[in-house]
Amino acid sequence: MFADLGYAIAALGYFALLLLLFTGRKSGIAKYLLIAATLTTCLWAASNISLLGWQTHISHFFTADALRQWIWMLFLAACLRSDFSSFKEIILRPTSLSLLVLPTVAVIAGASSALPYLWQYSLHTLIALQMLIVLELVYRQSGEQKWAYKPLVLFLGALSLFDFVTYANATMINQIGENYVYARGYIYVALLPFLILAIRRISYWGVAIFVSRDVVLHSTLLLVAGGYLFLMALVGYLVKFLGGSWSYPLQFVLVGVSLLLLVSLFLSHNFRTKIKVFITKHFYANQFDYRVEWVKLTNILSEQQDSLTDAYQMSLNGMLQAVEYESGVLLKLNKNGWQQVSAINVADRRDYDLAKVDILQSFFDQKAWIIDIGELRVKPHQYEELEDKTYFMESFDYQLIVPIFRHEKLWGMALLDAESDHVKSLNWELRDYINAVTAQLSNYIFQFEGAHALAENAQFAAFSRMSAFVLHDLKNVMAQIDLILANAQQHKSNPEFIDDTFETLEHTKSRMDKMLKQLTEKKTSERQRQLQTDVAAILTSVVEQRCQGFKPLPIVESESALLVQIDAEKFANVMYHLISNAQQATADNGEVKIQASLTTVNEQDFIVVKVIDTGEGMSAEFIETRLFKPFDTTKGNAGMGIGAYDAKNYIEEIGGVISVESEIDQGTVFTLSIPVMD
Repeated sequence: MFADLGYAIAALGYFALLLLLFTGRKSGIAKYLLIAATLTTCLWAASNISLLGWQTHISHFFTADALRQWIWMLFLAACLRSDFSSFKEIILRPTSLSLLVLPTVAVIAGASSALPYLWQYSLHTLIALQMLIVLELVYRQSGEQKWAYKPLVLFLGALSLFDFVTYANATMINQIGENYVYARGYIYVALLPFLILAIRRISYWGVAIFVSRDVVLHSTLLLVAGGYLFLMALVGYLVKFLGGSWSYPLQFVLVGVSLLLLVSLFLSHNFRTKIKVFITKHFYANQFDYRVEWVKLTNILSEQQDSLTDAYQMSLNGMLQAVEYESGVLLKLNKNGWQQVSAINVADRRDYDLAKVDILQSFFDQKAWIIDIGELRVKPHQYEELEDKTYFMESFDYQLIVPIFRHEKLWGMALLDAESDHVKSLNWELRDYINAVTAQLSNYIFQFEGAHALAENAQFAAFSRMSAFVLHDLKNVMAQIDLILANAQQHKSNPEFIDDTFETLEHTKSRMDKMLKQLTEKKTSERQRQLQTDVAAILTSVVEQRCQGFKPLPIVESESALLVQIDAEKFANVMYHLISNAQQATADNGEVKIQASLTTVNEQDFIVVKVIDTGEGMSAEFIETRLFKPFDTTKGNAGMGIGAYDAKNYIEEIGGVISVESEIDQGTVFTLSIPVMD
């Protein structure tokens, strides 16, 4: 009786699938073969019902199994290719003929009883093994459709594996185990959903089965109930197997608890909701084509925006278009409270109270959840964390409140609304979709805000950097004035000294006018027009006019007529800094040399200037990590830390290279290579 029930359920299940297959309007060889295989399986299950008396001899059992295996093997042969146009083409194909040999022999042997039972057991074992091998071939050659074929492989693979175990066991004991026969009907029922899923996925079969969400939901709940009852039966079997027994009070308690648990599962709203969402997510098509939506959103955000206001407006517009709503407001949470930064199609009837809206901050701090005002009015218990619901349930004119977070901290929120006939139901998919859109838009907003802040900081940084260079030049000017004052008492009566002093003061005034102009305009002035300049003359002038206040006095060794197009004043400042640093790093009895020469490398002429000292030197680590780093100095308050940085930047700006060779207590050599352009 137990076995008959399983086969009866299997027959009904495959008969229902057969009816669904007949409802399909498309035609095709694969569909007809699938109908034939389903019909054969249905009749096979019915033939195993002992009450019908269709199988009166074991040869009937063998024949029914062989016919079922024959038709499914033909179906698999058709799956090896998708371009068959007729049954004849499938059957006469050499591969199909070779696959059908064993099932055909099994049908003849079962109908005629020509082979001993042991041989027939072995034959069916080989057929099951062949089925598994063919399934592997089908799956391997499915290519990009592996996902679609996987349920079919699981369905036929599990059935073939069970047949293999059944007949392998029968071969060993020369008898089919009753337990295997009793279980087959239930196994065929349990695996039927995999076949249905495969039919839905494989499009070229020409079958489109529709199963409603409610049917799948209730089927899933029944499956849960069946699994629970199966677990209880397994426990009972173990108790019986171990030699124990159930007492009547214990049986009554377990049955009562089981029924109570099952009823609670069926009646639990949360349980049913979670199951329904799971089924909808994994078994049904999405409401949105995410690829299309993402391209549309990306196109919206790709438009050029010039200000933060435009960025806020574009972000709100993108969110509204994503959900197909007409009006909305974007609010940002500042230190002083909420600020409206953007609004679209907001009429007087869509108003809100900022004081009331402020209570949403505490709600979002506890729960990062989109608020659906329609759901709030119907199910206020789902928003327990919201303190004052009255305002939002009675006076609030927007449907959705979408929070926006930055690093898990509330940044702001969007209020969205639509006409009553366009309002969408906020189900799980719309929530997920809005969350994804919000994440993309918030990243856009944060990047734009960051870029805006960076641009402002860059302006201040540019002004600060220019100021630092001006102060550095002022320091050099002060050094010239100090040199004049140091020599004034001794040479104030010398007319030549007085002439040099006035010339130096005029040059100093010119430089200070230029620096003041830079500070007033708050930007770095354009580099002076480069003229043909004699490097040797600049070096001599720097040493004689600006480097006489320190010892050791520099020695210039230079070829004549080293002409190159550079900014003479800027180059003079760079050389003064390098020479001055060399003097400060060298003892009074040491030596500082400046060598300048013309050299050619790869047919390119370079003027090479070397500043050589015998001073304290520098370590390789200092040269690599600190020498050219701005605002890093070893002179304490006496230095700005930008001289070497400025020198390196300028030399590289004119296409040259600056290099340094130094050892502690061995001195330093700065080498400047300046290209000579025609």
